[in-house]
Amino acid sequence: MSNQIELFEINNPCIGVCQSNKKGYCFGCLRHRSERQLWLNMSNEQKNEVLRLILGRSNRIQRMNARRCEQLEMDFADDWQTGDLFD
Repeated sequence: MSNQIELFEINNPCIGVCQSNKKGYCFGCLRHRSERQLWLNMSNEQKNEVLRLILGRSNRIQRMNARRCEQLEMDFADDWQTGDLFD
């Protein structure tokens, strides 16, 4: 990363959900437990890196959800065609 001066404060990405999965990632802001705990002491460069990681996590979750929807649609279409929809 560059040594560019930050003119504005980097806001905390917390959205107030504050519940974690088994691996320690928050369902709300997608930060890991350690990233949440250390946020106030991080440099702007470190905060920007966490925000970059959050974006990657969000993109992975969206792709995973899209695949699940596609699979459900395929399963539904299969059940519809075979007549197993209400069995």
